Amino acid sequence: MLRVGIVGASGYSGAELMRLLAAREDVVLEAVTANASAGQPVKALYPALAGIVDLEFRPFDPATFPPVDVAFVALPSGQGMAVMPALLERAAKVIDLGGDFRLKDPALYEQFYRHPHTAPSLLPRAVYGLPELNGAAIRAATLVANPGCYPTSAILGLLPALAAGIVKPEGIVISSVSGISGAGRSASVEMSFAELNENVRAYKVGVHQHVPEIESVLRDGTGAPVTVSFVPHLVPITRGIHTTISAAWTAPVTADELREVYQTFYAAAPFVRVTESFPQIQSVVRTNFCDLHATVDRRVNRVVILSVIDNLVKGAAGQAVQNMNLMCGLPETTGLR
Repeated sequence: MLRVGIVGASGYSGAELMRLLAAREDVVLEAVTANASAGQPVKALYPALAGIVDLEFRPFDPATFPPVDVAFVALPSGQGMAVMPALLERAAKVIDLGGDFRLKDPALYEQFYRHPHTAPSLLPRAVYGLPELNGAAIRAATLVANPGCYPTSAILGLLPALAAGIVKPEGIVISSVSGISGAGRSASVEMSFAELNENVRAYKVGVHQHVPEIESVLRDGTGAPVTVSFVPHLVPITRGIHTTISAAWTAPVTADELREVYQTFYAAAPFVRVTESFPQIQSVVRTNFCDLHATVDRRVNRVVILSVIDNLVKGAAGQAVQNMNLMCGLPETTGLR
């Protein structure tokens, strides 16, 4: 039986973790923490979990947090690194769903996240938790940095084409649309129904914190520098990400040849589906799948890749559980299919 705790369990990713973990017979939830909601039962915030998660949120205190086999940290970026040193003494393995341990360079982290890194000594220890790329390293890790939702869709889409030398590693354009749950649960005017309904809005153009994550992971995965232009958008749906990637080809290629490259690359990846038709968000909602389709635009000599995920599952909690499975020596599909 795996003893599990969740730090920062009151947000959408934390709730998704509770939903996935509570359904498993090999997991027992020992603690769920949330400072602002401390003292409230889980069912008060998430009525759908009534009778499923009979726990009460409590403040995070390393002195009283129970020893666990796995701890998930579902705190906003900037807060995870504050609790991580103490948490690593209470948990055998930790998976951080925030952005604090995704970048190895603390200066790059400060540039894009706009605050200094307070636990840089832990950065070399953290393994980037994309199972399709780092499965072996994740199995041996004690600290995993769960990928961002946008980077998951973009990196999975680009890796096969870059690794095969089919597309140029510079001048890549990534345009993503996301459901509003990706912005978190905190209330604000700009996230209100009246502001988002019947609207599409780009944000953080050219300065998004996921740009260095995408570029550095693709560089490490392919051995060559990669530069991307990334533009995220909010759309009035609850969950899901649709990413469109355009990259110049290095030589003419057909759609059939591309499909074969992608199918071969992900032949052993249980949560990546290479589709013959254009993928859509409805096909992956509440699943841990990433659906991919690659084709060509011959008129401009470019490859076009479409990638869709559920931002709260494959983009957050589901991928974290997939990482937990690998870290604990379980089949990575356990509790996810």
